Amino acid sequence: MSLATSNAAATADAPITPPKVVRQRRMRPGLLGLAVLLIALGGLGSAFAVNAVRATGSYLAVARPVEVGRVVSADDLVTVQVAGGAGLSPVPAGQQGDVVGKRAKVSLVPGTLLTMEQLTDKPLLAPGQQQLSVGLELAQAPARRLHPGDKVSLVSTPAGNDDRSTTTATRFEATVIDASIVGNDDEMVVYLALAVRDVPAVAALVAQDRIAVVLTEAA
Repeated sequence: MSLATSNAAATADAPITPPKVVRQRRMRPGLLGLAVLLIALGGLGSAFAVNAVRATGSYLAVARPVEVGRVVSADDLVTVQVAGGAGLSPVPAGQQGDVVGKRAKVSLVPGTLLTMEQLTDKPLLAPGQQQLSVGLELAQAPARRLHPGDKVSLVSTPAGNDDRSTTTATRFEATVIDASIVGNDDEMVVYLALAVRDVPAVAALVAQDRIAVVLTEAA
């Protein structure tokens, strides 16, 4: 009698190779946080770039010098393109009609952006006043900076041959219209509004270098 054999039994009895388990990689918490931070920074950078482009616009700048108190004309202005402008408040070019006809409250310098704070509808000289300028060495100035609206007193000083013990000082009240540093930053020119009746006496004292400026009230 012949005996038939089958490989099935042998195959069943053979050891079975267990399936390979692929270990899942763990991402370190530090790397995950760094990835999130980089993505956030990328988004912020894109938003900043978009906002900068959107902020680009046409604004008004000063084309030529405009003295304090002078009425601003269209020829005094030029349109410029400004990108960004964070922290600035320049006048948009479309508002030129609101600017022309106003007076310069401070000296307008060519090449600078124009702001509404530099302009006024009010006359800088009240009725019965005239404008006069006084040049001072910085050591003689009553403050490092004088601003429009500051109240000052102009006090006469003795002449070189006067007896200082008997000389009576004369005082004149005035209002600062504007002030600027000139020369090698060693002289200040102060533009003042004062009563018409005081102008001749003050002008004479200024010519003789016999005037002192005292700040009495800050604007």
